[in-house]
Amino acid sequence: MINEEKSQTISINRYFLFCVILLLTGFKGLSQQHLVAAMSTVSFKIKNFGITVNGSFSGLRGDVMFTKNDPGQASFSASVDAASINSGISARDRHVKKPDYLYVEKFPRISFVSEKITQGDNGQYIVTGKLSIKDKSKLISFPFMVQAENGGERFTGSFTIDRREFDVGGYSISLSDNLTIFLSVYAD
Repeated sequence: MINEEKSQTISINRYFLFCVILLLTGFKGLSQQHLVAAMSTVSFKIKNFGITVNGSFSGLRGDVMFTKNDPGQASFSASVDAASINSGISARDRHVKKPDYLYVEKFPRISFVSEKITQGDNGQYIVTGKLSIKDKSKLISFPFMVQAENGGERFTGSFTIDRREFDVGGYSISLSDNLTIFLSVYAD
């Protein structure tokens, strides 16, 4: 009876040791990484009166769990400060912060949370998740690339949304419905 208990204890200890080794080595790529705002950009473009307006957001924060070998286990959670919008014209930025656009007083963050990540073509991955602007959340999908950089990883991608689906800008006839977001996000 004592030998059987000793054998079970050794088996449990080996299993525990195996799990620790697996976590420290085999799943290193799945460790949580934090987004580094100072090394990342979230920018956009939209046409207003037929002229392309470029801008950006700051205040990026969030976490990534990613491994190239098993993207199905990966996840992204990120947000930006809606009030940080910078289009190069402060009067326009003040207007866009109002309730008929981003309503930053009530909805201070624009966020994205992934639901699924899959392998795409030509080294790309496809992420599907919920984009939340104001009180609207929509499921979107877009391709992205990932490259090792300075001990971390850089994720780049872009997507286009219809601003009206998020109740941004109302029925403005001078503002294009299509807004394109560009991401260059560093995580370590």
